[in-house]
Amino acid sequence: MHEFGGPEVLRLDEIEDPMPGVGEVLVRVGAAGVNPVDTYVRSGVYERLPQLPYIPGGDAAGTVEAVGVGVTRFAPGDRVYVAGASGGSLTGCTATRIVKREAELHPLPSRVSFEQGAALGVPYATAYRGLFHKGEAKAGETVLVHGATGGVGSAAVQLAVAGGMRVAGTGSTARGRDGVRSLGAELVLDHSRSDYLEEVRDWTDGRGVDVILEMAAHVNLDRDLEVAARGGRVVVVGCRGPVEVHPRKAMVKDLTIRAFALALADEAEMAAIHAALVAGLESGVLEPVVGEVVPFRDAERAHRLVESRGDLFGNVVLVPLVGKQETSS
Repeated sequence: MHEFGGPEVLRLDEIEDPMPGVGEVLVRVGAAGVNPVDTYVRSGVYERLPQLPYIPGGDAAGTVEAVGVGVTRFAPGDRVYVAGASGGSLTGCTATRIVKREAELHPLPSRVSFEQGAALGVPYATAYRGLFHKGEAKAGETVLVHGATGGVGSAAVQLAVAGGMRVAGTGSTARGRDGVRSLGAELVLDHSRSDYLEEVRDWTDGRGVDVILEMAAHVNLDRDLEVAARGGRVVVVGCRGPVEVHPRKAMVKDLTIRAFALALADEAEMAAIHAALVAGLESGVLEPVVGEVVPFRDAERAHRLVESRGDLFGNVVLVPLVGKQETSS
């Protein structure tokens, strides 16, 4: 990116390969993730904008090519996934080779593809932090995931099911809802219907939901308070504008509304999150959902897919070009 704007500002450039410094790792990228935050940065509307020119993307997976002085956890040939802030601390992830700090890398089990690995960083860390650190979800509780067909939503469904919770998820397309059901959601709802939350009341026998993960607070927050259980927690994961909320709906149920930004998690918290995610990957409990694989040269299309969502289920990932051959593994 040499300017901020629509997806058309993305272009494929040739630059020199980066070299790892002290405490840094050079990774050959097998796939790079595209998240909503990447589209906000590209558009120039994000709170923290990078200097231009800029390589977008904070998520990727690939193979370690070289390590700098002081690196002890990784060696050339290791399969890894990257989980850094959008744009990365050193170089963005939508490149054939990237340099990252050692703390931003995590082992990728051989059973997990690079495409799946590129869908881990932002989506799964966000879902985990929202569900467990902010929502304090516990086994046996009920969880409602709004927008369960997206990257964060599908991750949240898997994590909640694995954690022993009863899960309801929403989606606007039949394909997406089928996908949510396949992940183990007990109740799957069409959130394009005006009365869909009535089914949540029936599902909980009128008690309400213990934890709600809200991807579109500007649309749903006030209604979430109506279907939350007494002592429930509504966790705001995403919001694209203001919303009017009646506080008494929260007061009469002793509810809490919580919000967070993944970028504000400290290094120790992120290490704990990814230790749990790696364990889930190794055991097979977690299976990152990839909805669309797009070559680097079509990054504009990938960003448009993320912005429109459409009939997607899961994450959009980009794969690089090696010579004239496209590769994704």
